[in-house]
Amino acid sequence: MKEISERKVAAKAIILSRVSSREQEEGYSIEAQKHRLQEYCTRRSLEIIKVFEFCESSTITNRTKFMEAINFARSQKEIIAIVTDKVDRLQRSHREYNMLDDLISREKIELHFHTENCIIHKYSSSQDRMMWNVHVMMAQSYVDSLRDNINRSFAHKLRCGEWVTFAPAGYLNVPHPNKERRGTIVVDSERAPLIKKLFEEYATGKYSLLEIVRMSRKWGLTSSRSKKALCRSQLYNILDNHFYYGVMRVRKTGKLYPHIYPPLITKELFDTCQDIRLGRKNKSFRYRGKEYIFKGLVKCATSGRIVAIDTKTKSYLDGSQGQWTYLIARHPDNPQKKVFVREEAVLEEVEKVFRSLIIPKELLEQVVEYIRKSAHTEQDFHKRRISELTAANTKITNRMNRLMDLYMDGDISKAEHEEKRQELTRKRDETIKEIELLNNADNNFNEKLVTLMELASRAYETFKGSNAEEKRQLINFVFSNLKLKGGKLDYNLRPPFSEFVKLPKTEEWWRRTHTNH
Repeated sequence: MKEISERKVAAKAIILSRVSSREQEEGYSIEAQKHRLQEYCTRRSLEIIKVFEFCESSTITNRTKFMEAINFARSQKEIIAIVTDKVDRLQRSHREYNMLDDLISREKIELHFHTENCIIHKYSSSQDRMMWNVHVMMAQSYVDSLRDNINRSFAHKLRCGEWVTFAPAGYLNVPHPNKERRGTIVVDSERAPLIKKLFEEYATGKYSLLEIVRMSRKWGLTSSRSKKALCRSQLYNILDNHFYYGVMRVRKTGKLYPHIYPPLITKELFDTCQDIRLGRKNKSFRYRGKEYIFKGLVKCATSGRIVAIDTKTKSYLDGSQGQWTYLIARHPDNPQKKVFVREEAVLEEVEKVFRSLIIPKELLEQVVEYIRKSAHTEQDFHKRRISELTAANTKITNRMNRLMDLYMDGDISKAEHEEKRQELTRKRDETIKEIELLNNADNNFNEKLVTLMELASRAYETFKGSNAEEKRQLINFVFSNLKLKGGKLDYNLRPPFSEFVKLPKTEEWWRRTHTNH
């Protein structure tokens, strides 16, 4: 009773007036809410310091406007009454409950619900808090019921072959004369022929997606909504959209449903484009008995496509023949022009990288010895740290038990107990988390590092003695993002090989490293 009599009472308030877009259409007025809440604050002698009016759904994950109001109240030095028309104007789920309850317990805010005639503060009775929870639960139930109705309506329309959202490029949404009924989808006479042409050109296999983008811009193909030229990702989605040959795909489930709208292309044309897009029409790695080392591993930096590879045969005056393999890319300055790069030239660049990974035997032995010695030191630290954290965790648990005894004996107040308990809980959670991280640590890391260094040092020798398929595997293991920019090979190295090539092969480097450690 003593704590309740000393309760701080809010003298200042903020008004939170919210509607979702659906409610706004149905006439649930922000102005009407604000008027009622202003009268409420007058009756309660609450000084209104700010009014928050916004149209935002309470079911979205990132409630920007809502958090703006909460953070404003949190920033004030005194307790602030957050006044809303109903509980569901503030929240429609328990997602925000813990945050609000924490601010209430720290006497940063009070919640005033006008319609329910309910005030939630630090010392509210269990019955008042129960009513708050009941109203939140009812609001959540309403949202869930609404979602179920929408899903049932959505499923029904799919079974009837009706699309329920924006029409894809090449089609248009046409509203129904009766505004209460959903409109339909019709073929866009301006863009539909261009969409069909898009599929037909891509199906030839002559053009990369980047080239198709350039072509679509020359044709004047734009989005029906934004009227802007379509970007690469949008064209990729068009080529992957089943809607154009007569079925609609639900992204969430991946299921296909026949639709009632006129198709723009045949399924055969769509499948041909899919084969090209997914590389199913590419030649195998062998051509006339020859294996291509770089087939499928290198992209053209200009077009973004996997480079083509071909073998050319040349006849000489003496009647003999020679075969040369070329990687075919596009010229950086003129994408219409092809650039032929000899496979041997690209192979030479790759071999240079493998040579740079070689670590002199004496230096390699010194580095491996150092890594293995340091592993023992790390393991000793690992065990010692776990022991320290376990002891600290036991100490925190004992303090929490003593804290509860002090509270039960009346030596400390509820607020003091709660503050200390939260601090101890945070420290306990931190120690438990660090113990888990140490227990899950990979104790074999040092040996794996040694193995990789030895492998890297032998990579060039291994590569030279490998067949084409083994070379492909080694390249894919060490390199990433291989690209041909004209006649030049660009690449990244996968970790840790990207670090191994930086190791200076000098005794001076080893002397400095040894001294530092």
